Amino acid sequence: MADQIPVTDEIFPQHSGKTYSLVELMPGESPLVGKGPDDTVFSFPIVLLWEIVLLLGVTLIIFLFSLIKQAPLETIANPLITTDPAKAPWYFMGLQELLEHMHPLVAGILIPTILVVFLIALPYIDQSRAGAGVWFTSQRGKRIVGLTALYTLIVMPIYILIDNAYPLREILRTTVPEWMAQGLLPALIIAVIVALPVIVLSFKKPTIREVMLVLFTVLFISAIVFTLSGFLFRGPGFKMYPPWQMPNGYNPFNGL
Repeated sequence: MADQIPVTDEIFPQHSGKTYSLVELMPGESPLVGKGPDDTVFSFPIVLLWEIVLLLGVTLIIFLFSLIKQAPLETIANPLITTDPAKAPWYFMGLQELLEHMHPLVAGILIPTILVVFLIALPYIDQSRAGAGVWFTSQRGKRIVGLTALYTLIVMPIYILIDNAYPLREILRTTVPEWMAQGLLPALIIAVIVALPVIVLSFKKPTIREVMLVLFTVLFISAIVFTLSGFLFRGPGFKMYPPWQMPNGYNPFNGL
């Protein structure tokens, strides 16, 4: 009979009250085998197929629109004659409208740079995973976005109308330095308009994400308001008119 290997107390202590067993793992056929995170789909082929369908659908819509709307090339541009009104493409229309209210350095460089940096920095500012992937994060987030959008839809058109009727850059041209009348003061007014909903929200102990929701909503709705203002309400001389009272037979929709 072979000698038995002594069992040391260091490996299996005696009288410890513990039990030991040999466990063997066997492959099974459970619904949980190979299960990924909840509410997810495979990027290939599911998401890829949807992207292909979306691509084909957009291409079809553009093709059908090209059959309905004629868009011939105009004559060669004459550097001695400027089109009136000389409007930018619709995707730059909001920027052109903003240029009417402040110095080009502020409206054309500083503000767009700040907005782009803000969008890039968003994932680093808000690193919370709570509510990730959920529209507006929560019911409170929906209310915050709705009220902020309503605020922006009211305040931004009022700002455009007041500044068009009483242009600050023209009123203060002879009383204060140009950089202040055309740059600093208009930028401060825009900053106050953007910061006001954040200040109001600060009394409700908001999270970082809720503050970002407010800022992004103001940015998004303001871009829409400025784009529509420049497209629909700016006529010859880039002056403001109601769309139905444009002079010289100008129609803002003719450029579409």
